[in-house]
Amino acid sequence: MTWSVELPMPGLAQRLLTALLRACTWLVFRSGMHPRLTPRIQRHVLRLATAIAPAARGVRIEPGMLGGVACEWLSPPRGNGWVLLYVHGGAFMVGSPRTHRAITTTLAKLAGLRVCALDYRLAPEHPWPAAADDVLAAYRALLEQGQPAERIVLAGDSAGGHLALSCALRLREQGLPQPAALVCLSPVTDLTGSVWHEPAGGDPLITRGWLQQGIDAYCPASETRSQPLLSPLRAELHGLPPLLVQVGEDEHLLEQSLRLGERPGLDLRLEVYPGQWHVFQINCGLLAAADLAMGRIVEFLGERGCR
Repeated sequence: MTWSVELPMPGLAQRLLTALLRACTWLVFRSGMHPRLTPRIQRHVLRLATAIAPAARGVRIEPGMLGGVACEWLSPPRGNGWVLLYVHGGAFMVGSPRTHRAITTTLAKLAGLRVCALDYRLAPEHPWPAAADDVLAAYRALLEQGQPAERIVLAGDSAGGHLALSCALRLREQGLPQPAALVCLSPVTDLTGSVWHEPAGGDPLITRGWLQQGIDAYCPASETRSQPLLSPLRAELHGLPPLLVQVGEDEHLLEQSLRLGERPGLDLRLEVYPGQWHVFQINCGLLAAADLAMGRIVEFLGERGCR
């Protein structure tokens, strides 16, 4: 089911803030997240750029390890017994649990669950399948610790959404229990470069060159990028958990999400947000549309029994 989400008419303050955030995003990603810069420099730029994103109050943040993978645990005052395993985005080569705290702390607070944000290995230092192996190892560790699969949510944004989908496919292959739900924010679903959208409003965040830099760093040229674990859009998608995908209307990856809706055997709820850009949800606490999107994630999880 595909829904174009109807956003409330924003007031003047929200219109100005949206324009400011769009402009700042464009400036940061066109100057500091450019293929001419090394991933090491880009990581530093992203840490600085996301420092202004407000974390939700009242959520305890603790470093940890899960399945041999470094992580951050984000816990609300009272947990409901559920765990959300979150995989951050960043074109497979940048980002960390710290850069995505606005999302992870908000989900922990609103949904009342513990969030484990993985600090998985990044490319190019660790190419495929290192990141995918880390996600799978962390999920398996949750099961081994006694966390019921029916109280696990697997979620991620952008490249992290790709890794979440890839993990679900590997769980199916290995006969392991699936999580209760999948949540993907603007996921990368195809690494072949053949699925690309040119939004009328322009995507202030992603450029083709930057995403390709990340894909090339993550996936060696010797690999067949159309294989299912590298391009989940081309996989058989039956047997996966209920999936919520949120995507902005103004982003290059819109088509990669829309085509998921054409695939048979997938229990999919696809939400398209007019006027929004790639992973706009990271502006929750600032942007009304991002707050609405986070609330709808919580509603989706509530329908799966997470209360």
